[in-house]
Amino acid sequence: MNNLNLVTAIALLLWPLVALWLYDTRPLAQATLWTILGGYLLLPVGAVIKIGPVPGLDKNSVPALAALLGCWLYTRKPLQLWQGFGLPELLMAALIISLFTGSLLNGDTLVFGSLVLPGVGLYDGGSAVIAQMVTLIPFLLGRRVLRNGADAEEILRVLIIAGLIYSLPMLFEIRMSPQLHKWIYGYLRSGFYNEMRDGGFRPIVFLGNGLLVSFFTLTTVVAAATFWRTGTAATRGTRRWPAPTITIYLSILLALCKTLSDLIYGVVLVPLVRFATPKLQMKVALALVTLALVYPTLRIAGVVPTVLAVELANSVSPERAASLKTRFDNEDMLLARASQRFWFGWGRFGRSRVYDPTGKDVSLTDGMWIITMGQFGFIGFVTLFGLLVYPVFRAVSAFKYARSSSAKSFLAAVSLILAINIFDLLPNSPLTPWTWLLAGALLGQAEALRALARQERVLWTSSLAPGSRAAPADGT
Repeated sequence: MNNLNLVTAIALLLWPLVALWLYDTRPLAQATLWTILGGYLLLPVGAVIKIGPVPGLDKNSVPALAALLGCWLYTRKPLQLWQGFGLPELLMAALIISLFTGSLLNGDTLVFGSLVLPGVGLYDGGSAVIAQMVTLIPFLLGRRVLRNGADAEEILRVLIIAGLIYSLPMLFEIRMSPQLHKWIYGYLRSGFYNEMRDGGFRPIVFLGNGLLVSFFTLTTVVAAATFWRTGTAATRGTRRWPAPTITIYLSILLALCKTLSDLIYGVVLVPLVRFATPKLQMKVALALVTLALVYPTLRIAGVVPTVLAVELANSVSPERAASLKTRFDNEDMLLARASQRFWFGWGRFGRSRVYDPTGKDVSLTDGMWIITMGQFGFIGFVTLFGLLVYPVFRAVSAFKYARSSSAKSFLAAVSLILAINIFDLLPNSPLTPWTWLLAGALLGQAEALRALARQERVLWTSSLAPGSRAAPADGT
């Protein structure tokens, strides 16, 4: 349902002006970070401005397009988003082709009782391709604009500042109930009673549901713990809050969000970031994204211990165990449905869902992986998730070229935050422009580290050549 009204339309249309102000007053990297993250945190959920065949303008596409406009207008050099043709470009091209091919292969009409789902074709394939290209804008911008070593630190600092600011409306909703979205934008996207937990409320602010708010809070705690480890100032200005204090405060806020999965993530990741070596953190990030990438294959093969997982959840809470079992049961149904058109999927518009003989939708689609498998098939899953996990693999291989322990800590923390986000796409679907921006930034930083290492090897080799003059110690 499109919840477009006067207030939501004004908010969406004003955000590009906010972005241009940011680009006019802030460095390029900061402006890009705040344009994408600010739009994600503040713009209305479920409101879409639709103009003809162009994909709708909403809280995901508007910040991405605004950031592209800002970078194009305010960068001092020509903005080149395409950098040769390597594996990332191959994955992007394959993803686009798979979306278009999937639409062309789903021209048949589906009938379930009184429900009729029309086929998709050339027009829908073109629309899906355009929508995906807009989705990839933050990835391309992150790779180009946030590739310096200092940008990893800036990403974490922006997360902390955003978390501290966002904590105020979060605390209000925890105490008073989640009402801010309704008061400001006129409606609640998530049902009010869905956010009641343990005699209180989970905050939703402007993200649509409590899971997204809780996960965002988790990433801010990880970011704060990184500054605690490095001893670097987490905030700028005359009043700098100690990183340990910020970490503890945001950890308490995370507990108040009452989301078990994110609490477990926090219990594991925060001590890992604070006390473990950055090298070990990179190994954990690599393990998380590898598991996310192979999970559908393991699920299809029937080797995922779903029964054991439900039993473990039942030892914590029968209610949570029932919820987990429902997720697994729906994954089984949706996998069976996806296997009927395994390679390219069923296309969009609900064609991949499961319906009973009367046409009633009986499926629940929580995880992004099963949504992608159903709509765009195994090829669509491999290309989309491959594009997300590839930056972590590149960061692991480039990690040794980071010049200082602080730089290694910041790179490891960004890798962990991206990795846990990708891993969380198995039970949930928080694939946001901010996630794509982090993926692009991590890839750009890994590429920059390797390029610098190659350049130094060339200089060192040339300095050893007969008749050459050794390069100065400062590299000039």
